[in-house]
Amino acid sequence: MKKGQRLWTREEIILALNLYYQTPFGRLHKGNPDVINLSELINRTPSSVAYKLVNLASLDPSLKKRGIKGASNVSKLDKIVWDEFYGNWENAIYESEELMAKFKNTILEIPEEAKEDFSSKKYTEKEVTVRQRVNQSFFRKMILASYNETCCITGLKIKELLIAGHIKPWSLDEKNRLNPQNGIAINSLHDKAFEIGLLSIDTNYKIHVAKELLTSKDAKIEDYFKKFHQREIILPSKFLPDEKFLEYHFNEKFRG
Repeated sequence: MKKGQRLWTREEIILALNLYYQTPFGRLHKGNPDVINLSELINRTPSSVAYKLVNLASLDPSLKKRGIKGASNVSKLDKIVWDEFYGNWENAIYESEELMAKFKNTILEIPEEAKEDFSSKKYTEKEVTVRQRVNQSFFRKMILASYNETCCITGLKIKELLIAGHIKPWSLDEKNRLNPQNGIAINSLHDKAFEIGLLSIDTNYKIHVAKELLTSKDAKIEDYFKKFHQREIILPSKFLPDEKFLEYHFNEKFRG
């Protein structure tokens, strides 16, 4: 460690993780306003924060799978915190958001944008806790950031029309409700088609349209569905869809 530098604390690494989860890989740099904001919050330079984010990227298995490498100077504490949080999404997200509120000297509240974004939408307003809403909002941010706010089917870039959809329904897999590798950025129409099995994605990330749509003579079906058949989805910059979730949807939900 250079003279004058100080070691990163566990709390600072958690805040860096919070930002890492919500930032596309291509924006892990010192010029990103979010990086600058975090640097001011923890009294570090933007360069220091950006470098920490790239260090954390080197631990991300979803990037390793694609052959993308981060920086190599990962500390022992980086790995400890990463291992503690990665995969433990329910607690990791909420704890990091609580910590962010603490550093900002604010109260953690239900985010305004945390509407019913989970695919099944089967719970009532009364049953939704602050934790669920905070985590739900964060899940949406993670997914849209990973896909650069782009629909993976159509390339639509209107954020307000995009949903952080689940590959395996959240109601069927509590452990992976907030796993970003169980999510895709998708527009509302195709999200509904995906939910009811008229659309699916295979483990090679190719789109499949159900036969009942492929055989339709309706010109609108051509525009909205047929032309996407066998195309590859627009891949995220990180958090690639996990094969086990894609296999589940293709084998159990897709109407073929």
